[in-house]
Amino acid sequence: MNKKIYWALVLGLMVNVIVAQNCNRKFKGIVKDFHDGTPILGAAIQVETSKQYAITDGKGNFTLKNLCAEKLWIVVSHVSCKTIRIQIDPKKDVFKEIRLEHHIEELNEVKLRGEIDKKTKTSQETILKDNVLQRYSTLSLGDAIKEIPGVSSINTGNTIVKPVINGLHSSRVLIMTNNVRLQDQEWGIEHAPNIDIGAAGSVSVIKGAGALEYGGDAIGGVVVVNPNRIYTKDTLYGRTIISGRDNGRGYGLNTNLTKSWDSPWYFTTQISHKRAGDFRAPDYNLTNTGIRSTSFSTSAGYRKFEYGFDVYFSHFKNEIGILSASHVGNVEDLVDAINSQQPSTIESFSYDINAPKQEVSHQIFKSNYYQRFESLGRLDIQYDFQSNSRKEFDIRRGNRSGIPAVDLELITHTLKSTFKLDSNSKAVYKLGLSAGYQNNFPNPDTGVRRLIPDYDKYDLGVFVLGDFKLNDDLVLDVGVRYDFNRIDAQKFYQISRWQERGYDQDFSELIVRQEGIQYLTNPIFNFHNISASSGLLIKRENSSYIFNYALSSRAPNPAELFSDGLHHSAARIELGDIRIDQEISNRISGSYNYQKNNFGLNIQAFFNHINGFIYIEPIGVETTTRGAFPVWEYKQINASLFGIDTDINYNFHEQWSIQNKSSFIKGNDLTTNRPLIDIPSFRSVSILRYSNPKWSGFNLELQSEVVLRQNEFPNNNFNAFILRTGQFILVDVSTPPPAYHLLSLRGDVNFNISKKNDLTVSLTVNNLLDTSYREYLNRLRYFADELGRNFSIQFKFNY
Repeated sequence: MNKKIYWALVLGLMVNVIVAQNCNRKFKGIVKDFHDGTPILGAAIQVETSKQYAITDGKGNFTLKNLCAEKLWIVVSHVSCKTIRIQIDPKKDVFKEIRLEHHIEELNEVKLRGEIDKKTKTSQETILKDNVLQRYSTLSLGDAIKEIPGVSSINTGNTIVKPVINGLHSSRVLIMTNNVRLQDQEWGIEHAPNIDIGAAGSVSVIKGAGALEYGGDAIGGVVVVNPNRIYTKDTLYGRTIISGRDNGRGYGLNTNLTKSWDSPWYFTTQISHKRAGDFRAPDYNLTNTGIRSTSFSTSAGYRKFEYGFDVYFSHFKNEIGILSASHVGNVEDLVDAINSQQPSTIESFSYDINAPKQEVSHQIFKSNYYQRFESLGRLDIQYDFQSNSRKEFDIRRGNRSGIPAVDLELITHTLKSTFKLDSNSKAVYKLGLSAGYQNNFPNPDTGVRRLIPDYDKYDLGVFVLGDFKLNDDLVLDVGVRYDFNRIDAQKFYQISRWQERGYDQDFSELIVRQEGIQYLTNPIFNFHNISASSGLLIKRENSSYIFNYALSSRAPNPAELFSDGLHHSAARIELGDIRIDQEISNRISGSYNYQKNNFGLNIQAFFNHINGFIYIEPIGVETTTRGAFPVWEYKQINASLFGIDTDINYNFHEQWSIQNKSSFIKGNDLTTNRPLIDIPSFRSVSILRYSNPKWSGFNLELQSEVVLRQNEFPNNNFNAFILRTGQFILVDVSTPPPAYHLLSLRGDVNFNISKKNDLTVSLTVNNLLDTSYREYLNRLRYFADELGRNFSIQFKFNY
């Protein structure tokens, strides 16, 4: 035999032997659910570079045979799971346990039902999606959530809007933004939430204290502002909204951009700017009511299923003019304003914002880390920092004209951690711990006595929640929370005020020293708050029932305890009371939801009994060096609130539908047997809709809003002595304005520019008939009408 042929045969035989020896490895394993460790049937395990594959059996086991001794990428997939890639190096037989996230299909199912963003299962919760929020890109959070039955607002003019949930507002309504509890001196009626609605992806409104994870003091409810979703794929997308309005000659720009990668990294940024000049009532200009607002936010992070982190920063700045005619110099001006049918100051249109005005800025920094543990759950750790600066400018003379009358700096640090135990999908637990420190610093260089003192505030909270799926149609939620609050204040009191309020007898130990006609005091208060909730969800074929009980406790805020002096932007003297104790709320509620074919019905009812309800009301007049001013005092009583909210919709044609949303609430002062102050009146909103997808997605809405007069109100009128006339006169600060009816019209059309880009153009006319009216819950109703007709146009470009 030829030697060359011989050696070729030998070499080929050796290679075959080597190959045969190196390609006989086995890869065995088991595929389990990441959460509860149960085996997954029917998962596919495939070698990425070949056709070799295996399918898991009923016990989750699989075997891949005849693998060569080289590094291989293995693809593991299942119809209900997120596909993953793993690498093996089969120098010898390999065994591996593989964990898959097995709830993807379930989550997609929920998303189709519109419930994926819900924070609770057994509370009265409503979600506003981004398509609704985008309509309010030039307005505020308070304006947007009035879309929900039972939610209204308490206003200072038309640009300072605070949400009211079932008759309660301010410190009783907790606001979360990007999982950060907003700390922005929310206690004042004229303090609007520092939130840019343009940065929200959706908003959840939870009525009552049904979300103990966020806080136990949300007697009114919780507003959760959720960011836009981030998708784990290599893409770049964004949205720009340009808006304009004729009333106030306002304009707005909002744009956001997101970059994500196939790897878990992502980056997103958002910026908005809004400006408007003096607004207009039907019969006159509203002088000095302009607004200038700018916001910016950015976030970046790394998100894998098993672990990840993110960082977030936002900056929000508002400059808001307050109606010039509302700046009364004394009680005689107030009487003249109430008796007049139009403002005392009416000037031509201007973009200038002069005193009285507010300048508010708010910064948030947040960092978060999470990690999932197999067959156990998920741990989250978060730190956030907030800085809130508030300046209120009064009309002042001479060299003080540019110095604010109120200048507050509020700094807050919060550290919190939660652990969600979800290995058993039928019994999910959540444990949480939070700690916070807050410092309030009022600038002493204002030349005005401090309305709110220096203080340090310490918070500690712990909670346990349980979510039990008793069967496919029955869900039970229970939870308990404990909060400790400590306030350590440095407060100056005029000796005459200290004695007038009887503090010299009850709180003499708080005096640190005397400085002239003032005492420097050091009040320190500790509050222990227990909150709990329990809810039941019952599902039927076309309907569901929710029953909920919530116990919540709220410590008094600094304004309620320490207010003492002339609040210039409110043009009144405000008096707190250091005797005020906790509020304790017992709220029961029930909901019925029915949906079948083209008809939907949702009815929500509640009863809330509050021991130690804290409120502020006028009690008389006090004369200062600047004149005589109304005195408003914080008081504490027992109260009850009852209400019903309904939402009915019916699609009576393929292209036509009608909806009605109505709210009724009644509030009683049980201590003095009279109605509560500032309770919203009956409101009913009816909407007729027409849609035609063939006309470039054309939509048209006609809205009719009826608001009745509030006939149940306390009589807080008082007599004041008018020095100029030498007579006493009745000051009517109580009588509500009459009922009113408004019509609005809105239409939009969508143009597909390309496969990935589209443009939506919308036109809205509010107060279509240019109706003159006044709203009971607007603090400036004494001085001017609400806004007249307004045309607004919006261009929304998705790319």
